[in-house]
Amino acid sequence: MTNYFKDISPKKIAKIAGLFYLVNIITGLFSEIFVRFNIIVWENATATAQNIITSQLLFRAGIISDLLMTTSFLLMGLTFYLLLKQVNKNVALAMLLFNIIGVSIMALNLLNQFAPIILLSGADFLKVFSADQLNALVMLFLNLHKYGYMIAAISFSTYLLPLGYLVYKSGYFPKFLGILLMVAPLGGLIDLFIQFMFPKYLAITYPGYAIAVVAEFSFCFWLLFKKLKDQQPTLAEVS
Repeated sequence: MTNYFKDISPKKIAKIAGLFYLVNIITGLFSEIFVRFNIIVWENATATAQNIITSQLLFRAGIISDLLMTTSFLLMGLTFYLLLKQVNKNVALAMLLFNIIGVSIMALNLLNQFAPIILLSGADFLKVFSADQLNALVMLFLNLHKYGYMIAAISFSTYLLPLGYLVYKSGYFPKFLGILLMVAPLGGLIDLFIQFMFPKYLAITYPGYAIAVVAEFSFCFWLLFKKLKDQQPTLAEVS
């Protein structure tokens, strides 16, 4: 991949990163809002199981969409590394490491999302379970997927800090984008802490989560529709 991009200008690499970012956003929203939000009824295991059975194609599409989201996130991280490694290679590597850790957790966590399809498949080896037991197991795996998603989000949030620093220092982008990206992880990590420790008080994390959404959507928009600024000398070059 590095050899492929070595002769491509930073402006084109930024556009490619923006496309991966857009795919990541679209597929993530599809899986969460159009699939899980419409199928999973967290307070009712029977209704959830019935929704999966009657809308199995949609449920499977959500899994494929999550796979595309995970892949696009990895490719997005790689393109950011290629675009910004000249600013500070160590920081760029840290960003890429957080990206890869999050992708790995997310990919493995998708097994929890696929488990309900197996449990509701009617396979012979499942006949030892009653319908209520199978429904309960479905909810167990869906809950494991939800919390696995949150654990992966720790890396997804943390990677924004080195990314924001690189954006701020690069000279390619307005500095306010870098500041937004560096602030965004605080809201995301606080949200995760509250979800694990004090789930009844999630509302207090909404402002921080909103900052993260604004930061990422703004950065994606800039990559896709704005031109990179002429790169300014880094502090190392000036000294």
